[in-house]
Amino acid sequence: MIALLLAAQLSASRLAAIDIAVQESIAKAETPGAVVLVEHEGRVALRRAYGSRAVEPAREPATPGTVYDIASLTKSVATAPSVMILVEEGKVRLGDPVVRYIPEFGSGGGDRAKVTVEQLLVHRAGFPPDDPLDLYTGAPEEIFARKFALPLVSAPGERFVYSDVGYEVLGELVRRVSGQRLDEFAAARIFRPLGMTHTTFLPLERGVPASGIAPTERRGDHWMRGEVHDPRAFALGGVAGHAGLFSTADDLARFCRMLLNGGRLGKARVLSPLGVEALTRARFYGDGDVRALGFDMATAYSRNRGDLFPLGSYGHTGFTGTSVWIDPASRTFVVFLSNRLHPDGKGDVNRLRAVVGTIAAASVEDDVRGKARALAASVPVAARQVKPGLDVLVEEGFRSIAGRRVGLVTNATGRSRDGRSAARVLTSPEAKKAGVDLVRLFSPEHGLAASADAPVPDAADPDTGLPVRSLYGETRRPRPEDLGDLGAVVLDIQDVGTRFYTYLATLGYVLEAAAKAKVPVVVLDRPDPIAGAVFEGPLADPSSLSFTAYHPIPVRTGMTLGELARLFNAERGIGADLTVVPVKGWARELWYDETGLPWVNPSPNMRSLAAASLYPGVGLLETTNVSVGRGTDTPFEVLGAPWLDGRRLAAYLSGRRVAGVRFTPVRFTPAASVFAGQECGGVRFAVVDRDALRAVTLGIEIACALRALYPADWDVGRFGGLLANAETQKRVEAGDLPEAIVASWNRPLEAFAAVRSKYLIYGDPASR
Repeated sequence: MIALLLAAQLSASRLAAIDIAVQESIAKAETPGAVVLVEHEGRVALRRAYGSRAVEPAREPATPGTVYDIASLTKSVATAPSVMILVEEGKVRLGDPVVRYIPEFGSGGGDRAKVTVEQLLVHRAGFPPDDPLDLYTGAPEEIFARKFALPLVSAPGERFVYSDVGYEVLGELVRRVSGQRLDEFAAARIFRPLGMTHTTFLPLERGVPASGIAPTERRGDHWMRGEVHDPRAFALGGVAGHAGLFSTADDLARFCRMLLNGGRLGKARVLSPLGVEALTRARFYGDGDVRALGFDMATAYSRNRGDLFPLGSYGHTGFTGTSVWIDPASRTFVVFLSNRLHPDGKGDVNRLRAVVGTIAAASVEDDVRGKARALAASVPVAARQVKPGLDVLVEEGFRSIAGRRVGLVTNATGRSRDGRSAARVLTSPEAKKAGVDLVRLFSPEHGLAASADAPVPDAADPDTGLPVRSLYGETRRPRPEDLGDLGAVVLDIQDVGTRFYTYLATLGYVLEAAAKAKVPVVVLDRPDPIAGAVFEGPLADPSSLSFTAYHPIPVRTGMTLGELARLFNAERGIGADLTVVPVKGWARELWYDETGLPWVNPSPNMRSLAAASLYPGVGLLETTNVSVGRGTDTPFEVLGAPWLDGRRLAAYLSGRRVAGVRFTPVRFTPAASVFAGQECGGVRFAVVDRDALRAVTLGIEIACALRALYPADWDVGRFGGLLANAETQKRVEAGDLPEAIVASWNRPLEAFAAVRSKYLIYGDPASR
């Protein structure tokens, strides 16, 4: 036994409860023994071994230095950080398809070629939990060839399925890109720099004495002792991306300290601070399962978090009975190691790991509530169940359109919570029972699939067979003959909260045409995805209204389409017979990933909430001679040009201390749009505090920076295309300071706030 070491900020009496919990679990034969290490604010509070590391063929006491097969902790300690190192070096990009690095990965056909590196890291690649064990014969190259030929079981990105398959692929990716096998790369770049002297794959081959390793079960005629328990990792030679690593509590503590210290331990730097932030940041996809890259946060696999560590903390478990959990808010971590499978494979430490995590969290006596709340606030609320207007329409028995012949303006974003398209909902048996007769569809820019980047022709809906009239072809307004036989026009489209997104003009044109035809309009509302509490930017000049500036409103609207429909209808005197079916459960301060609704790309280049959050500002620049990332995997998250020095621009913008965003120099080559096929220098925008971010202000900061740094290269005269405000354009051209330009919007925004408040449906925090 090792003495208890108490840090001043931890409660000794509370920590002592860990002894009782572990001993009770050992007495129940849930595990033969365990090692627990708890650290807080850089001081070890508990480092203790319990019970035995072996009971057969002879009993051996566990020690704090016992080496354990840490199983799936391999994903967090070796594989994910190795990938992030390659990302930091520019050798791998998270959004890249895996086939870029492993061409034969796509041999199984289907959507395999679309699977990205990030989807592998967060278990959303479309794989099953495991591939069949009978594939694992022969050399690793033969095994992977068979695995790559298998079809996916679901579409990439569709849902979270915890899968060893993806991490096996990531281990192979590290080998392909770095030229070193995962064990060699991780040892050279992670374990040796951090002084993790007992952490290794293939410990017996690396000179670790078998006597110091905890055994698991029997394999054939011998105990697995220093031999990986996972059968697939064993078949791959003991080195795999999902399992195979062995370690000690002290070594894992060094790894945890490195993460809490922003990638550094002592003089060794393994990752950059932003690399650690990217590795451990919550990734939420709208279905309630929250993961980081390589770490768990809030899924069915995060029980070792216990009951008290806040959302925003992170960790992982291993099948053999191991786990770590790290809480940045209190700078506390818990390492738990056991070989619960020894000797008969029947042990179970799921409850014990959770209890240990809870006790450790309860022992923190510092007042870290503010930090914990801030950390939790950065994690989306997974339990919220926001219902879009389409679902509310169904709940209300289609009351707004019952007994009517209907036309529907929609695209791929018009979906119910259960995934049905709006067209399917309006042709469902329950709709027909209510007398709803859907006879015609209308599609906005980008078409019914929201994937076209060109004018859209009339067509037929492949799903329902209904005719589709384009509102982005020969005409952008419904034709009188398409409305004359209708009893109502329904509109269900997801907006992105930005004035120059053309769905706003389509909404206005539909209201105008329907008013002339005396056909009622029903808007099925959806959330403002970038939080409807903020409105920002210059108002469009009345003389500059167009398809990208339908009405004199700010660039960032802070309103839903339903609210804008009410505003347009009244303020423009349209006089349409308008009904808005509101969203249920949404509040203005909520971002889209806090709604529980799945993200569907509303247009081909609006691929993420991060892009949407940056779009009101970065999108302003796309009328000028810079690339805003169209033709890359991250539109609106990068900006550049062949004549631009990304390091110079990133340094300039960083010096401006723009709230909520950080800047990293990059080089990229767009495949389409501006500078297609030309390498561009530029910057990547990383949103670090989206609530503090004022995207339109960011756009002005970028414009002023380009004006100052590249007066001969950047075409400032073209900046006004989407800005639609002559005074702001004049100020940018004159070289005014960004803060002076932003201040010039105050009075117009105050006037807009008074108008806006009359049409809001979901309350008014009046933030701008």
